[in-house]
Amino acid sequence: MPRAVVAVVLLLALLGLGWIFLLPKGKKGLDPAQGARFALGREDAPIVVVDFSNYLCGFCQQHALNVLPRLKAEYIDTGKVRYLFRDFPFPGQDQVIRAGEAAACAHEQGRYYEYHEALFRAAQAWGNLRGQALDRYLVDLAGQLGLDAGAFQSCLASGRMRQGVLADQKAATDLGLTGTPTFFIAGEKRTGFMPYEEWKSLLDQALGKKP
Repeated sequence: MPRAVVAVVLLLALLGLGWIFLLPKGKKGLDPAQGARFALGREDAPIVVVDFSNYLCGFCQQHALNVLPRLKAEYIDTGKVRYLFRDFPFPGQDQVIRAGEAAACAHEQGRYYEYHEALFRAAQAWGNLRGQALDRYLVDLAGQLGLDAGAFQSCLASGRMRQGVLADQKAATDLGLTGTPTFFIAGEKRTGFMPYEEWKSLLDQALGKKP
């Protein structure tokens, strides 16, 4: 084999190894549910699902608006599944961090899920906003849902919910996650959008393993 060809092959091999080493590697033994702040379903449900999503992720939006309502009706509200929500903003997405803060403020008024869903529905409207314009939109959205807008605005302005969003982001990084949505279903990781039928199959299989 000519030396030039051998050199190219070796270079490509080294680049491949470098890419492998640079890929995020999750820390072993971490519980994706640890530290989750928001949940639907009974605490003693036999199956736990952890959802790492991003409010500007199109596949996350499809899941939140088209699949999750069916999961809620069939598995969460019936006591079979406890569903945990976690934020996964990507680097440079300050508006997604702020949206996560806003959802946490809605949680203080007992309306996390409704606001979470509303953020996905309105993603195109607020996704390019920043600063005061974004805050005004998020407060207005809270008012549209019937929340106490004054209390919500005070919560958002305080910035005290930011740390929780950043903690979720760090958890995602520590787990080695690279994309959204990422789900942990009874401990098994799944990345990407899944239609309801696939969810049903996975959940029924997990439930069948329970005593």
